[in-house]
Amino acid sequence: MTWWWGGLGLGYTAEAVLAEGSVADLIVVEYLAPVIEWHETGILPMGTRLPSDPRCRLVAGDFFAMAQGEGFDPERPARQFDAILADIDHAPDHLLDARSDRFYQVEGLRSLKRHLKPGGIFGLWSNEVTDQRFLDRLGAAFPQAWAEPVTFDNPLTGRPFTQTVYLARTEVA
Repeated sequence: MTWWWGGLGLGYTAEAVLAEGSVADLIVVEYLAPVIEWHETGILPMGTRLPSDPRCRLVAGDFFAMAQGEGFDPERPARQFDAILADIDHAPDHLLDARSDRFYQVEGLRSLKRHLKPGGIFGLWSNEVTDQRFLDRLGAAFPQAWAEPVTFDNPLTGRPFTQTVYLARTEVA
């Protein structure tokens, strides 16, 4: 399976993807080049595990521009993936940069769908509880769309905290 991940950060999610036995190829796109450099030089807790894994390629780029354009693999424009996962903004309506708003609309989600293989999955992490308005937009762009709330005990507040993972699947050929 070929995966694409947007939003490298400390790399723990990318590492979990690589731990899945069926993953043959993972491209991780990160907007901030210094974050990639942290991984390449090994100054983060996981050292150089990601850039050292032959299945993993770290790419500096703008997820939102790539989703609207030729795709996520600069070496193979228009390449399709089994899964595209994103963890960039806080939530679909709580953005780090207002320029990404178009992506979270129906047309932007349809543009992303072009980069998935038949039966491919799109996953989006959100720091908020399920937003039905976004789930409706996701459902207008994909034939299957659903939300998985994730509740955990927050040790800082001493109370449960709920986030959401949105999922969508393309048509099966």
